[in-house]
Amino acid sequence: MKPNQTVNPLESLDEWEDDLLRRYPDPESIAQDKTVEEYRNYDDPKRETVKEFYRLNHTFQTYDFVMAKRAEFLSFNKKEMNIWGAFDFLNQLVDDSDPDTDLDQMQHLLQTSEAIRRDGHPDWMVLVGLMHDMGKVLCLFGEPQWAVVGDTFPVGCAHSDKIVYPEFFSSNPDSTNQQFNSKYGVYEPNCGLKNVTMSWGHDEYVYQMMKDYIPEPGLYMLRYHSFYAQHREHAYDHLLDKHDQEMFKWVNLFNPYDLYSKNPTPPDWKQLKPYYEDLVAKYLPSTLKF
Repeated sequence: MKPNQTVNPLESLDEWEDDLLRRYPDPESIAQDKTVEEYRNYDDPKRETVKEFYRLNHTFQTYDFVMAKRAEFLSFNKKEMNIWGAFDFLNQLVDDSDPDTDLDQMQHLLQTSEAIRRDGHPDWMVLVGLMHDMGKVLCLFGEPQWAVVGDTFPVGCAHSDKIVYPEFFSSNPDSTNQQFNSKYGVYEPNCGLKNVTMSWGHDEYVYQMMKDYIPEPGLYMLRYHSFYAQHREHAYDHLLDKHDQEMFKWVNLFNPYDLYSKNPTPPDWKQLKPYYEDLVAKYLPSTLKF
């Protein structure tokens, strides 16, 4: 089966986040209106659709695939929009099957950013909360789910057994390629993540989109917020340098806001609009290229 012949096994993109909450429950300091245990309450705990999603992800996320996607999408020549038009575009991904919320993508992002603002973090981090899922517009350009969401990991070196469903990497061509299947693969010990190519998805895409506008700690949040094998399992310490280790404190700070900020109360956009218009104008250009 070729990548462009695969189906999308998840009923929604957020089904992947359900699995994250099951795997990585967090304290309740950010969650409102629900306990952590109430989030993502599906009747089927086996999550067969998530398992199939990762079978596809682990089979087709090869080094060559990632390099091809970087060449295809990082020229940012698909569409140009102002920021609020971009959110309207993203809202086409409204999820009718998410058990936690019937809010659109923009409202989820506002809940994340408002939770960050409520706790007194810098305004650039509030902007990270607002923008962190913007890369999901890749789905609107025809990309399959497994090339948009999912736990991310380095390509070009051996796959860690700390990555969810590691058994599916046996079908990945890189696992039998001597150039890519050793501990360091194409990399050097502690070379730093700036020299490491990650699997393709919305994290890398939004990082590349924002890299000229947001401070470095925020860029780490964007680029590695799905790199659970590292910030939860420390599976790739052998590739990180000292600077990465320091920056991952920011990634760890951000992730609970993403996972636990959803609640059924919609944000009051009329009240919030002046603040966010000023925030966006402070950091971002009038239009963004996608």
